[in-house]
Amino acid sequence: MGPMSHESTDSTEQRHTAEFWFDPLCPWAWMTSRWMGEVEQTRPVDVTWSVMSLSVLNEGRDLPEGYRELMDRGWGPARVVTAAGELHGADVMKPLYDAIGTAIHPGGVQDFDEAIRTGLEKSGLPAELAKFASSDEYDDQMRASTQRALDLVGDDVGTPVISVDGVSFFGPVVTPAPKGEAAGKLWDGCVLVANTPGFFELKRSRTADPQFD
Repeated sequence: MGPMSHESTDSTEQRHTAEFWFDPLCPWAWMTSRWMGEVEQTRPVDVTWSVMSLSVLNEGRDLPEGYRELMDRGWGPARVVTAAGELHGADVMKPLYDAIGTAIHPGGVQDFDEAIRTGLEKSGLPAELAKFASSDEYDDQMRASTQRALDLVGDDVGTPVISVDGVSFFGPVVTPAPKGEAAGKLWDGCVLVANTPGFFELKRSRTADPQFD
């Protein structure tokens, strides 16, 4: 779908900017990123994709054993995406995230090293980037990207974080990911609240798990 699909509304006549922070292991960020990809096809928006590491966010926190184990394993995918961006340019981060995330979420791959290898192959990036999963070489950049999101939305949130025309929120949390014009309409709502001075929060309890299909 191209420009001809745009509705003639105030929220779609001008070109917008968005930044999307993700951790490859987060299923909710995955759902929201699928929506954001649809928005790119239906609305005039330029999206920057950035890493927000949940492992960094939860460093030193007292966590349930299962979640602590996930956070300990979660450094790898976020580190590899960060390293890929540093070494090969920011444009490779989204395709690599797509490939790693497809393996982890709809693919159900529990071995993150396997997901990284698959992601690098599918996105056409050098296999040797996998070594950065266990390296702290680009942790300063990953921490800085994570902190930038926290500086915008506060430290009581996780992923996803989205910035809409410079106004940042946690969310939207949605499942299944809206497609086509439905995705565009949700984006229009995000633009509306982002342009409402003093707007901070809408929330309700989740009653569904992420639906990847």
